[in-house]
Amino acid sequence: MHRWISHDTLATVMDGAYRILVTNFLLVLGTAPFTAALVLTDLRRSWPVLIVLAPLSFPALTAVCTVFAERHDGVLRTFARAWRATAWKALGVGAASTALLTVLVVDVRALFGSTAGAVAIPVLAVAAVLVAATGVHAVVALAQAPEARLRDLVLWSAYLAVRRWYLTAASLVVLGLLAAFVLARPALGLGLVAAPLLYAVWANCRHSLRPAFVRAELATA
Repeated sequence: MHRWISHDTLATVMDGAYRILVTNFLLVLGTAPFTAALVLTDLRRSWPVLIVLAPLSFPALTAVCTVFAERHDGVLRTFARAWRATAWKALGVGAASTALLTVLVVDVRALFGSTAGAVAIPVLAVAAVLVAATGVHAVVALAQAPEARLRDLVLWSAYLAVRRWYLTAASLVVLGLLAAFVLARPALGLGLVAAPLLYAVWANCRHSLRPAFVRAELATA
């Protein structure tokens, strides 16, 4: 085996495995209240608790995105620094996204089967997808530019999520797969799969958001 695998290659593989494991651990730690309620309770009864706890996970998600962006820095230090720098704005994104999604889902449920629902439900469903996509992109944007105004991040996130809809669709599918995996195999999903799948979502969103960052760089040049 030593004839075919160089020490540099082996070191790179080991470093990547280490970063994945540590990032997964920090993600679980940062989202512990939400993930515990998601995995250990009956979703049909505990969904109000999940809605309350969901925004608390957003600072950890933003910090994980920063870890993805700064691959050559220490995972623990980068995560802690990003969490402190973005916590309040990330909570704002999480609270707004969760509240809007809750209202839209409740409206869909209330209108389901009615005459008005035949017209309103497709509109509400599209709005819910847009809110979810904007929230995901805003988390990535906040990790990239923690000093930017939250309103600007949200507006650019909404615009570019729609403009690069094919990447947005792929990201939402990956997030759906992650959620299904965590519900089916919590230990494996949170311990190994979460970071690689979230990395794919981060890469898609960062590519979609690139025009906003290029424009910001040109404006400050």
